[in-house]
Amino acid sequence: MTVAVIASPSAGRGRAAACRDAVLALLASQRIDAWLVPGDSAAAVVAAARESVAAGAEAVLAIGGDGTVHLAVQVVAGSGVRLGIVPAGTGNDFATAAGVPTDPLAAAAAFARGLAAGTPASLDAVRASAPGHPDRWWCTVLSAGFDAAVNERANRMRWPRGPRRYDLAILAELYRLRPMSVTITLDGEPWSGEVTLVAVGNAPSYGGGMRICPTADPADGLLDVTIAGPLSRRTLVALKPRLDVGTHVSHPAVTTRRAKVVEIAADPPGLTYADGERFLPMPITMRIVPGALQLALTPAG
Repeated sequence: MTVAVIASPSAGRGRAAACRDAVLALLASQRIDAWLVPGDSAAAVVAAARESVAAGAEAVLAIGGDGTVHLAVQVVAGSGVRLGIVPAGTGNDFATAAGVPTDPLAAAAAFARGLAAGTPASLDAVRASAPGHPDRWWCTVLSAGFDAAVNERANRMRWPRGPRRYDLAILAELYRLRPMSVTITLDGEPWSGEVTLVAVGNAPSYGGGMRICPTADPADGLLDVTIAGPLSRRTLVALKPRLDVGTHVSHPAVTTRRAKVVEIAADPPGLTYADGERFLPMPITMRIVPGALQLALTPAG
């Protein structure tokens, strides 16, 4: 059995790097030939992983958080090549939704058993397209509007490190808060209006447990859509703690829908973020692809 391993050295503030050698040793003890995929950029890592699969790798293992899984999904989605996840990032939302053990070595052992069993779990992924860009995949949550702006600002900041950077980014974007004019089309039915944010979920949470689309299920063949209409700064701050349990969806300014195909256009156009990564610009079209991911996972016992 041969496995290409994508391991982020920075994921989880070094947690992925710290457990990487132990994970590789565990796989070797199970007679699994695993090698690290090289690359000094996301594009280089994806290209090298694709070359590994073309050369015969039977699975791709992501050691890290949702960003690392995002890279692996670009390689395996729709291909039948099995996916493994060792959650070792700051946010491990897709691993949580998929039922992967939280302990890295327990996850690696579950992956090894899954490869031996040969019966992977089928999970959905989302294929996205935007004019002038190649199609890309995502698997947890795509956001547009306020959340995407916070991510973009935080990524530009060099200080402080860690969660405080996002707290400061939120404060800065609250100061600039303006509603966004959008047209959202769900399975061919358009709706236009002003929103604070739009989140499209294949999994229920992002950002390490914020349940923005609380009923999303990565195996139900549907996308959950959470739309927050124009919100004041005060209301937005008050709603934030409710994201942890998903009760924000009961607020009268929040609407939830489900669809197989979701299109978002904005005026003016803006960026989206998916799996915590800078993604395609709007207008963007997203289609759920049932069973696009084959997850190698067999829990103990």
